[in-house]
Amino acid sequence: MTFTTPLIRTAEQAERRWFSGGGLHTWLVHEGEVGGDFLLFEDDVEPGKSTPLHTHPEADETFYVLAGTIVLHVEGVETELRAGGVAVVPRTVPHAFLAGSDGARLLCLHTPGGGEAFYRTASEPARNGEPALPVDFDRIRAAATSTGTMRIVGPPPFAHAMGASTTG
Repeated sequence: MTFTTPLIRTAEQAERRWFSGGGLHTWLVHEGEVGGDFLLFEDDVEPGKSTPLHTHPEADETFYVLAGTIVLHVEGVETELRAGGVAVVPRTVPHAFLAGSDGARLLCLHTPGGGEAFYRTASEPARNGEPALPVDFDRIRAAATSTGTMRIVGPPPFAHAMGASTTG
Protein backbone atom coordinates (compact mmCIF):
# COMPACT_ATOMS: atom_id res chain seq x y z
CA MET A 1 0.00 0.00 0.00
CA THR A 2 1.35 3.41 -0.91
CA PHE A 3 0.59 6.50 1.13
CA THR A 4 -0.24 9.63 -0.82
CA THR A 5 -1.16 12.22 1.80
CA PRO A 6 1.66 14.30 3.31
CA LEU A 7 2.07 14.00 7.06
CA ILE A 8 3.17 17.02 9.08
CA ARG A 9 3.13 16.81 12.88
CA THR A 10 4.42 19.19 15.52
CA ALA A 11 6.15 17.86 18.62
CA GLU A 12 3.07 18.76 20.67
CA GLN A 13 0.84 16.64 18.42
CA ALA A 14 2.91 13.46 18.78
CA GLU A 15 1.45 10.63 20.86
CA ARG A 16 3.40 9.97 24.06
CA ARG A 17 3.31 6.56 25.76
CA TRP A 18 4.97 5.09 28.85
CA PHE A 19 6.64 1.88 27.71
CA SER A 20 6.53 -1.01 30.18
CA GLY A 21 10.11 -1.72 29.18
CA GLY A 22 11.23 1.51 30.86
CA GLY A 23 11.04 4.93 29.31
CA LEU A 24 8.86 7.30 27.37
CA HIS A 25 8.01 6.81 23.71
CA THR A 26 7.03 9.75 21.54
CA TRP A 27 5.36 8.28 18.47
CA LEU A 28 6.23 10.46 15.51
CA VAL A 29 4.81 8.42 12.62
CA HIS A 30 2.34 5.55 13.02
CA GLU A 31 2.42 2.66 10.56
CA GLY A 32 -1.11 3.27 9.35
CA GLU A 33 -0.27 6.84 8.40
CA VAL A 34 2.33 5.73 5.85
CA GLY A 35 0.78 2.62 4.36
CA GLY A 36 2.68 0.33 6.73
CA ASP A 37 6.03 1.35 5.26
CA PHE A 38 7.61 2.22 8.63
CA LEU A 39 7.18 3.11 12.30
CA LEU A 40 9.13 6.05 13.75
CA PHE A 41 9.36 6.97 17.43
CA GLU A 42 11.66 8.67 19.90
CA ASP A 43 12.61 6.56 22.91
CA ASP A 44 13.65 8.44 26.05
CA VAL A 45 15.42 5.54 27.77
CA GLU A 46 15.86 5.33 31.53
CA PRO A 47 19.42 5.02 32.88
CA GLY A 48 20.60 1.41 33.04
CA LYS A 49 17.74 -0.01 30.97
CA SER A 50 18.73 -3.29 29.39
CA THR A 51 16.70 -5.15 26.80
CA PRO A 52 16.69 -8.91 26.51
CA LEU A 53 18.33 -10.43 23.47
CA HIS A 54 15.58 -10.24 20.86
CA THR A 55 14.71 -10.13 17.18
CA HIS A 56 12.13 -8.42 15.01
CA PRO A 57 11.15 -11.17 12.54
CA GLU A 58 9.55 -8.92 9.93
CA ALA A 59 11.33 -5.55 10.32
CA ASP A 60 14.78 -4.00 10.22
CA GLU A 61 15.47 -1.75 13.23
CA THR A 62 17.49 1.46 13.03
CA PHE A 63 18.74 3.31 16.12
CA TYR A 64 20.02 6.88 15.94
CA VAL A 65 21.37 8.18 19.26
CA LEU A 66 20.16 11.72 19.90
CA ALA A 67 21.63 12.06 23.41
CA GLY A 68 23.37 9.91 26.02
CA THR A 69 24.91 6.52 25.32
CA ILE A 70 23.92 2.93 24.73
CA VAL A 71 25.93 -0.24 24.43
CA LEU A 72 24.53 -2.22 21.51
CA HIS A 73 25.06 -5.99 21.44
CA VAL A 74 24.79 -7.50 17.93
CA GLU A 75 26.09 -10.95 16.97
CA GLY A 76 28.23 -11.20 20.10
CA VAL A 77 29.91 -7.80 19.64
CA GLU A 78 29.28 -4.88 21.98
CA THR A 79 29.65 -1.34 20.62
CA GLU A 80 29.15 1.89 22.54
CA LEU A 81 27.12 4.45 20.61
CA ARG A 82 27.05 8.11 21.67
CA ALA A 83 25.04 11.03 20.34
CA GLY A 84 25.29 10.98 16.55
CA GLY A 85 25.89 7.21 16.39
CA VAL A 86 23.67 5.01 14.27
CA ALA A 87 23.05 1.29 13.92
CA VAL A 88 20.90 -0.66 11.48
CA VAL A 89 20.01 -4.18 12.62
CA PRO A 90 18.50 -6.42 9.93
CA ARG A 91 15.37 -8.41 10.72
CA THR A 92 15.95 -11.73 12.51
CA VAL A 93 19.38 -10.66 13.84
CA PRO A 94 19.45 -11.04 17.65
CA HIS A 95 20.36 -7.81 19.42
CA ALA A 96 20.03 -5.98 22.74
CA PHE A 97 21.03 -2.65 24.20
CA LEU A 98 22.01 -1.22 27.56
CA ALA A 99 21.49 2.47 28.33
CA GLY A 100 24.30 4.41 29.96
CA SER A 101 24.19 5.82 33.48
CA ASP A 102 22.57 9.03 32.22
CA GLY A 103 20.06 7.23 30.00
CA ALA A 104 19.69 7.95 26.30
CA ARG A 105 17.35 9.44 23.73
CA LEU A 106 17.02 7.33 20.60
CA LEU A 107 15.24 7.78 17.32
CA CYS A 108 13.91 4.33 16.41
CA LEU A 109 12.83 3.34 12.92
CA HIS A 110 11.23 0.00 12.04
CA THR A 111 11.09 -0.80 8.32
CA PRO A 112 8.67 -1.91 7.20
CA GLY A 113 6.12 -1.18 9.89
CA GLY A 114 4.45 -4.00 11.76
CA GLY A 115 5.81 -3.60 15.30
CA GLU A 116 3.36 -0.94 16.44
CA ALA A 117 1.01 -3.59 17.88
CA PHE A 118 3.80 -4.80 20.20
CA TYR A 119 4.66 -1.31 21.45
CA ARG A 120 1.00 -0.34 21.87
CA THR A 121 0.24 -3.55 23.81
CA ALA A 122 3.26 -2.94 26.06
CA SER A 123 2.57 0.74 26.83
CA GLU A 124 0.05 3.19 28.24
CA PRO A 125 -0.74 6.78 27.25
CA ALA A 126 1.51 9.28 29.03
CA ARG A 127 -0.47 12.00 30.74
CA ASN A 128 1.09 15.20 32.07
CA GLY A 129 2.04 14.91 35.72
CA GLU A 130 1.64 11.14 35.92
CA PRO A 131 4.67 9.03 36.85
CA ALA A 132 6.22 6.51 34.49
CA LEU A 133 4.87 2.98 34.41
CA PRO A 134 6.88 0.54 36.47
CA VAL A 135 9.02 -1.86 34.47
CA ASP A 136 6.90 -4.94 33.75
CA PHE A 137 8.85 -7.66 31.99
CA ASP A 138 5.88 -10.04 32.09
CA ARG A 139 3.86 -7.52 30.09
CA ILE A 140 6.70 -7.19 27.57
CA ARG A 141 6.87 -10.97 27.15
CA ALA A 142 3.08 -11.22 26.78
CA ALA A 143 3.03 -8.42 24.19
CA ALA A 144 5.82 -10.12 22.24
CA THR A 145 4.02 -13.45 22.30
CA SER A 146 0.59 -12.09 21.40
CA THR A 147 1.75 -9.90 18.49
CA GLY A 148 4.62 -11.98 17.11
CA THR A 149 6.43 -8.82 16.01
CA MET A 150 9.20 -9.17 18.59
CA ARG A 151 10.77 -12.42 19.79
CA ILE A 152 12.74 -12.71 22.99
CA VAL A 153 15.58 -15.16 22.34
CA GLY A 154 17.61 -14.79 25.53
CA PRO A 155 18.32 -12.76 28.64
CA PRO A 156 20.20 -9.47 28.49
CA PRO A 157 23.72 -10.38 27.33
CA PHE A 158 25.47 -7.68 29.37
CA ALA A 159 27.54 -9.13 32.21
CA HIS A 160 27.97 -5.64 33.66
CA ALA A 161 24.20 -4.96 33.66
CA MET A 162 23.56 -6.57 37.01
CA GLY A 163 20.82 -4.70 38.77
CA ALA A 164 19.71 -2.89 35.61
CA SER A 165 16.12 -3.13 34.46
CA THR A 166 15.82 -5.99 31.97
CA THR A 167 13.13 -5.10 29.51
CA GLY A 168 12.37 -5.07 25.83
